[in-house]
Amino acid sequence: MTKRLHIDSWGEPDPRKIQQAVDVLHAGGVAAYPTDSIYALGCAIEARDAIEKIYRAKHMHKNQRLALICPDLSTASEFGVFSQTGFRLAQRIFPGPYTLVVPATRATPKLLTDAKRRTVGIRITSHPIAQALARGLGRPLLTTSAMITDPDGEHVPCRDADEIIDTFDSFVDVVIDAEQTPAAPSTVLEVDGDTIKLLRQGQGSIEEFLDLVDVDAA
Repeated sequence: MTKRLHIDSWGEPDPRKIQQAVDVLHAGGVAAYPTDSIYALGCAIEARDAIEKIYRAKHMHKNQRLALICPDLSTASEFGVFSQTGFRLAQRIFPGPYTLVVPATRATPKLLTDAKRRTVGIRITSHPIAQALARGLGRPLLTTSAMITDPDGEHVPCRDADEIIDTFDSFVDVVIDAEQTPAAPSTVLEVDGDTIKLLRQGQGSIEEFLDLVDVDAA
């Protein structure tokens, strides 16, 4: 049965409950938690069984990749290579509802990278609960949006703990029950040298740096 932890999203999250969720992650479990976009599924970076559970839960293809939630840019730079343009962009969008795709470093496990280009998706979320999990874990949190594809091909997001349990109950070991999240997933941007491409328009606005983004690449 999925463990359910009620944590207030406002202010500093209850450290005892965060530690309970972190203990599940340390033990190789899958957690569901709110972000500044929609709810997400995640696990520790080395937890291969948990990674397989996430892939099965979302019916993901092997060529689809999980992203990393990092607590800060210093940690992110251990796993992603930031060009000058990429670093400036990261400073502008993080923390926030964005995923930034950059070249991966050698420290990044191959299962997280695009097989052809060796890129990795990185998030630094502004949500206090997701941030607390990444900091408490002491290493990046593997993450993916808690969405499924319905029979009509539409992507249906999970926005609260009830929807998570209804959709992913047998695949999730702990779910953090907090306030309902926004309805859109993160905005995904890719940096290749000095070029910034919009891969997915989501919760994060690009209006502030629209002149830098190749919108036609979406």
